[in-house]
Amino acid sequence: MNSYGTLFKISTFGESHGLAIGVIIDGCPAGLEIDESFIQSELDRRKPGQSKITTQRKEDDTFKILSGVFEGKSTGTPIAIVIENQDQRSKDYAHIQNTFRPSHADYTYETKYGVRDYRGGGRSSARETAARVAAGAVAKLLLKNVGVEVNAYVSQVGDITAPPHAQLDFTKTEDNIVRCPDASTAEKMIALIDQVRLDRDTIGGCVTCVIKNTPVGLGEPVFDKLHAELGKAMLSINAVKGFEYGSGFDGVTLRGSQHNDEFYNDGTRIRTKTNHSGGVQGGISNGEDIYFNVAFKPVATIMQDQPSVDKDGNEAIVSGKGRHDPCVVPRAVPIVEAMAALVMVDFYLRARTSRL
Repeated sequence: MNSYGTLFKISTFGESHGLAIGVIIDGCPAGLEIDESFIQSELDRRKPGQSKITTQRKEDDTFKILSGVFEGKSTGTPIAIVIENQDQRSKDYAHIQNTFRPSHADYTYETKYGVRDYRGGGRSSARETAARVAAGAVAKLLLKNVGVEVNAYVSQVGDITAPPHAQLDFTKTEDNIVRCPDASTAEKMIALIDQVRLDRDTIGGCVTCVIKNTPVGLGEPVFDKLHAELGKAMLSINAVKGFEYGSGFDGVTLRGSQHNDEFYNDGTRIRTKTNHSGGVQGGISNGEDIYFNVAFKPVATIMQDQPSVDKDGNEAIVSGKGRHDPCVVPRAVPIVEAMAALVMVDFYLRARTSRL
């Protein structure tokens, strides 16, 4: 499917080396001020060519709003956003027209559809995520009206990890090219990514996301639990291999007496003394910070020769060419934020129909 959401629904379109990519947002309430400079700033955070540790493809990612906005505000009708591709080099992919790149979607797409756009992976390319970021920016504008903040950052590259999120200042995330708010950790991450790039290889990492000021009551049990939808949204992002929220896998080492989040009244509302639940209990937000980790694999295209097969099953050698990220996580930060915002907006609107 190329659509996501229930009440706040998006449908993306376009290919990596086609004329354009874009998104249609259906269900955005009327009267929302559409800050186009903010949308562009979000796209700028994701766009290629922004530093030495990202792909050198040059795309301005300048967007156009075709419908759904009048005099700076949403009209309640579908919002169509288009982003033209400018720096396609389809010839870089001619050598894989008949072969399958290891760990890419080439083989599965061709087997499923009987045809594939080999130019940069076509629809399977991470280029598609620019459309999600544009839609997520609109979702963020709506969330801002209700005080919800979505903050993501790079928490791990290879075996280099940042301090826990509670110790970090999210206003410093954009202070460096790797988007880690801890300066000393960021320097180590950048050095590692740069060395991997020089080695003509790639490396993976993790993005952590923290959602603050969430109203109590978001989430639709039993199958549309809030954390389940966040997991689905994150796992729909290219190169994602894992998702954990709250205590995650570390929680298995604790006893229930250690893991339970005890309630107390702070004088204004009911809170929990700890937050192993990650802000979600029974699939519903409890008002505490929602936090989760997203694991990204090493980028599959490496600048080295790799053995593979062609469409006829014959042995072949695939040579890495083109322009690719040595590590995807710095540019994945705004994508994680966008998908989180889309989930939260959808559940916010759904929650308004939960009771009389």
